[in-house]
Amino acid sequence: MRAETRHAKPSRRDGDNLKDMEVMKIRPTEEGDITALQQVLEGTDLFPAQMLPEMLSGFLLQDESRDIWLTCEASSRPVGFCYAVPEQLADGAWNMLAIAVLPSKQGGGCGGAMARHLEGMLAARGQRILIADTSGVEVFAQARAFYRKNGYVEEARIRDFWAAGDDKIVFWKSLG
Repeated sequence: MRAETRHAKPSRRDGDNLKDMEVMKIRPTEEGDITALQQVLEGTDLFPAQMLPEMLSGFLLQDESRDIWLTCEASSRPVGFCYAVPEQLADGAWNMLAIAVLPSKQGGGCGGAMARHLEGMLAARGQRILIADTSGVEVFAQARAFYRKNGYVEEARIRDFWAAGDDKIVFWKSLG
């Protein structure tokens, strides 16, 4: 079942003027989103943008795909995405493999709205936990702060995982 959610957030243009609302919509990712989401990737360097079409292909072509891809729209334009998969050999555990928002829209609530939408979807399906992996290096401090702000707990640290001096940080959240 694919659903969408609408969220109204104050625009970052006039931060203090609540009448200037930008409506965000969280919905399943569609093929027509690819070009805009590649721009998100180019702006964030999360992973190479040319990988996106292949990564999305199973989700877009298979109704029975268990993967979840969500797109955040602001002003009717894709500005962010979230990608999660079930953990193999685990009961009710999911991994949010990617979440990214255009740099110009970061801090406006899109990332948090996508995370909450994903968490709600998984909880409604009776899933237990959601994890997210990130890096321990300084350039990923904003990502770690995002997870903490959204109720995730640093559950594990694997030293030198990504490279020498670059730890893997695993964040965890209960969906129950």
